[in-house]
Amino acid sequence: MTLFDSHCHLDTAAFPEEGEVAAVAARARAAGVAHLLVVGAGYGFASAERAIAAMDLLPGAWCSVGLHPHDAAEWTAARGEALLALAAHPRVVALGEMGLDFHYDHSPRDTQRAVLRWQVQAGRRLGLPLIVHDRETGGETFRILLEEGGFSGPSLVYHCFSGTVGEMEEIVAAGGYISIPGIVTFKKSDEMREVARRVPLDRLLIETDSPFLAPVPHRGRKNEPAFVRHVAECIAGLRGMDTAALAAATTANAFRFFRLPAVG
Repeated sequence: MTLFDSHCHLDTAAFPEEGEVAAVAARARAAGVAHLLVVGAGYGFASAERAIAAMDLLPGAWCSVGLHPHDAAEWTAARGEALLALAAHPRVVALGEMGLDFHYDHSPRDTQRAVLRWQVQAGRRLGLPLIVHDRETGGETFRILLEEGGFSGPSLVYHCFSGTVGEMEEIVAAGGYISIPGIVTFKKSDEMREVARRVPLDRLLIETDSPFLAPVPHRGRKNEPAFVRHVAECIAGLRGMDTAALAAATTANAFRFFRLPAVG
């Protein structure tokens, strides 16, 4: 069984011990996680460079670069140009994560909106798929993506999706993908489990969002890519599928979404 963790933060800010990132990656391979998308956003602007450095040490890994909405206040035109330069790395296969977060409001909302629009436009120019973060925005993230043509490029994925079935259907109808995290294993996540049952199989990705949101039976621990296996097992059970078949489908979907050369 081959698994693809489509969204993990293997940032030394999250895994700071000497050799910790390599150890996490080794445990992932031992668990059947042959492929990783290392997200270059979420721990400040420097996350992008650190993601590339981590990816370069890991077989079967690719990465994204971007600026998380929490860090939008760090934005400058010079940093935008620096992101474009980093995106030229041959194993950078997406922009993000980008979006809006009105739950924490770590950056001013108008700044979040402007930085999201810039990144969507950059993704279209570069021909890269987009990784979207959307939390408590009342549909505004979706509206901005429509306005800026985010669904008209290679594609986009709503990562760590926590919306309703109706919102999932709206995203899929527009051409997007849905990525399900370990929250699907939590006791009170009934809506997410219904989304996991009903999202079209060819639009489904799985992720850990490590180091956050460790699935049952590891809840409360630092999350890591090896634990994506539990996400696959849970969703397979919900859909009445064999776990290996679910793993194969979501791995193929990730290769298609990120436009990687071949599954293997």
